[in-house]
Amino acid sequence: MLSIFILIGAYRYYAQLAERFGKTKWHYGLLAIVVYLGAQLVFGFSYGIYKGITDPASVDGVDYAGVSFVNLISWVISIAVVYGVYQLLEKKFVKEHVNKPSIEIEKIGEKDL
Repeated sequence: MLSIFILIGAYRYYAQLAERFGKTKWHYGLLAIVVYLGAQLVFGFSYGIYKGITDPASVDGVDYAGVSFVNLISWVISIAVVYGVYQLLEKKFVKEHVNKPSIEIEKIGEKDL
């Protein structure tokens, strides 16, 4: 349930970034969802492989119901990854925005009617 709220927040966070720089909002909202779920999957597989290698007997008794310490850690790591990708995109968009000619330069030579 908490993951759904995190996904909604990440979607809106990335959509606001896209709107600020004139990009398609839902594309970047979906990117946020993919980044979050990808981080969850990578962490889950990594933890599963670690548990399988260190204590193979414990893998049989895994219970996926409820909130555990591993879930909390995976949420924190996934949120950090989403924030890191957000920062990279923001820097990229700022860099692109600075390189574009300003509106005033484009209007040079136009006659006012």
